[in-house]
Parts: sequence; C-alpha cells; structure tokens
Amino acid sequence: MKRQRVLVVLVALGLLAGACGRSSNDKANEQPTGGGTTATTSAANAKCQGVQLEATDTGVTADTITVQVMADTGSPLAPGLFQGNVDALKGFEKYINDHGGIGCRKLKVETWDSKLTPDESKNGQLNACSTSLALVGGNSLFNPDVSTMETCPDAKGQPTGIADVSALANDVNEQCSLHAFIIQGTAEPCSPEGKPITGSRELTAFVGNIDYYKTIEPNLVGLFMVPGDLPTTVQSATYQISAQQKAGVEWIGAVKVSGRDEQSAFTPKVQQARSGNATYVYNGSNDVAMINMRREAATQGLDSVKVWACSLACYTDKFKAASGDVQNTYVWMQFIPFEEKGSNAELDNYLSSVATPDSFGAQAWMAAVLFQEAVDKIVESDGPNAITRAKLLEALNGINSFDANGWMGAKDPKGGFSDCMVVLKVGANGFERQTPSEKGTLDCNPSYITKVTLDPAAEAQKIQ
Repeated sequence: MKRQRVLVVLVALGLLAGACGRSSNDKANEQPTGGGTTATTSAANAKCQGVQLEATDTGVTADTITVQVMADTGSPLAPGLFQGNVDALKGFEKYINDHGGIGCRKLKVETWDSKLTPDESKNGQLNACSTSLALVGGNSLFNPDVSTMETCPDAKGQPTGIADVSALANDVNEQCSLHAFIIQGTAEPCSPEGKPITGSRELTAFVGNIDYYKTIEPNLVGLFMVPGDLPTTVQSATYQISAQQKAGVEWIGAVKVSGRDEQSAFTPKVQQARSGNATYVYNGSNDVAMINMRREAATQGLDSVKVWACSLACYTDKFKAASGDVQNTYVWMQFIPFEEKGSNAELDNYLSSVATPDSFGAQAWMAAVLFQEAVDKIVESDGPNAITRAKLLEALNGINSFDANGWMGAKDPKGGFSDCMVVLKVGANGFERQTPSEKGTLDCNPSYITKVTLDPAAEAQKIQ
C-alpha cells in the first residue's frame, strides 16, 4: 500500500513546523481522567504475573527495555535545538518507571546528539542498532541514509532493522522508510517499497485553518513567508501555497525569509503587502521571522492585514513573550495546548514530568506513548517474552489510528495527516483558544484535508 509522507520541515535555524489538529461539537477526543491506554496497560501488566522474564532481543533484557532518542541538540548552528525531545523522553522514562514500567521491565532511555549532520544521524542509527529495541521520540533533520535503521541485525543476526518511532522526520528518505512511524503530519507520497517519489506528484495538505481564517476575513489576499534557508524548506512551502490557493487564498506573492533575518530585512516584505493590499500574511518560517515581520509592519503602519497566521513554529515561549508586538496572531496546531492542563490526562502526564515543555517535546512524548501502546499490544497478545524488534514493527504496523489518548488529533502513524486542529490567538495574556470554543477539544473534519499535484523542486525555483 502506498504510504504518504509530507515534507514538513523544521530546519536548524528554526523554520517551519506544520501542524494538524473534530468539529467543536464532536466529543470523540474527550478522554476519561485515567487516559486512553489504561485498559490496555492493565491487561498487559496482568501478563507479567508469574513469568520468568528473559532477554529477548537487542535492547531487551530480563530487567530493562532500552530505547534511544536521537535529536539535534549540540550543533553550534543551533545549540539545544531539539533538547525538548530529549527532556521529554527522560521525563517519560521516570514517569513510566514510577508507574510500573513497560513490558514488565524498567524503561531505560539513551540519548544521541545527531548535531544537524547526516554523519552523526547515521552514527546514531548504528548506536541504536547495537543497544536499543527502538528509536523513540527523535528529531534529526539531516537523516538521509536510513539503510542501517532498515537492515541492522537483531539478536539472532536477522536483518530486521529497528523501528523509528519519531516525533518528526524531515528527510524524505526517513519519512518514506517502512520502519518509520511519525507523529508529525506527513503527506509526501512514497513507493510501496518505502522510497521517495520524485517529479510531479500528489501531495496532501491541511487547510482547515483557512476555513477558519475566512470567517474572520472572507477575502484572503495573501503574502506567504517562505522559509528560505535551504532548498528543502522552500520546497516544503510550495504545496502549502498551492493548497491554500485551492482553499480560496488569492496570493499576491511568496517571499523567502530566513530565521536569521534582522527586522530591517522585512521592510520590502511589508511594502509588498501594502502595495498588494494584503489582508492575510502566513508565516511558514520560525517564530522570530513572524515577530520581526509584525514589528516592521507596525513601524510602517501597515493596517490592511486582518489575519496574521503562523504554524506550530510560533507556539513558543519566545513568541508569547513578544505578545505586545504579535497581538492577534493566529497559531494552528494538532494537539490540545499546554494552557489547558487538566483537560486531558496525557497532556497532564507530560506537563507534570517535564520541567520545560515545548511543542517538539510534546510530540516526542506522543511518540513514546505510541511505542508504549505497541509494546502493550505485544505483551497482551503474546506475553512479555515475545518483545522483539520484529514483533514491535508488526505491532506498530497494526496501529492505524493514534491520538495519544486524546491529546492529539487521530492519525495513522505510517503517514498522512490528522483532520483535526485547534486555533489559538495571541492575546494580552498569551495564547488564547479561538476554535473550537470548548476547552480540551479539537475541531476535526475530513474536508480539512486536500490534495495538490505539483513538483516541489520545480515550483521552488519560481520563488525568489
């Protein structure tokens, strides 16, 4: 079956993060306070009684299950970029061990700094293959060679490979791998063999946010701020531009920006918005780019824009701290926000276990919950001595809809988007829910997903 992956890129210099997130009157995502995997976990734990535990595969001893979180944290280009992923997995380790462990064993989390380089990403795969049951919660932007991950030997010497249960995969080779199970929305099409497809192709995009913006300003005349630091990030914007146009946006232009740009670099962008009578500006880059664009727009007195909008990339403490400059900027995302602690058990688990929550860390925690769900299924079905890499891959492939116990919009971890969202707006006190109105819910609708056909590489060449 063809697997869909989306080129949703978060570059080292802090660029874009796509997002996805049932209608406001749909309660499918509401969860009991105990969380959604309680029944499965209880059934799995019952299988532990009276069993003599054994070492069953690499990363699985009689006492522990070891996983590795690999993330870009130590590059001088962006120190601490995805430290949130590491913090989330270490918090998950303590949380799980304090609540009975996993697979009748203690969880052990090892870390690997991929340092924004393909060499260290490959080395991280090699290390995981020698020590761990799975890669979990990772975010390594430059990970083009996944051959080790797909073929490394298990404890019996079979080329089983290792599951990659990631928060986000940037490189299309990782996105398309049949060993990858990804929390972040994906829409890039892949071959049945798990390889990228080039040239003109059908890509998936999320446009539910556009439906909401049109309730604020029916005539969306827009300027798209394209993350311009790398060719891949420019390409990632092309299908979003096309999808938003299909959803009703009239574009006056698409302009490249950098996460490193000073405010002065946004002067011509503001001038273009003014000359085109823009009513809508969408930021595909990072939080700093939107802060600088809003500040420059204020300096020049641009007042035609009714909808300033950003992806999950702006759901940051830095953006909230700049609320005086970015008032009324809309941010759309795929999970219940941190501000709604108490509305979802899994959200609460994360917030109580991690000192500094962030969106990358949230998705890493969700990946860890997905891993836990797969292990629980193995134990419940076949017992705790059946946990192997091959069984884990089989269990993960059997999970076709995952919502982290109602914290995120349900999606297939093997690809595609959730059809859910929540839209926030920056107010005087930070991020404020706009739609759906009810705390702890998500707005989901199949119509929020669309398809566009294009060649991202060719379209990227047209953006200056």
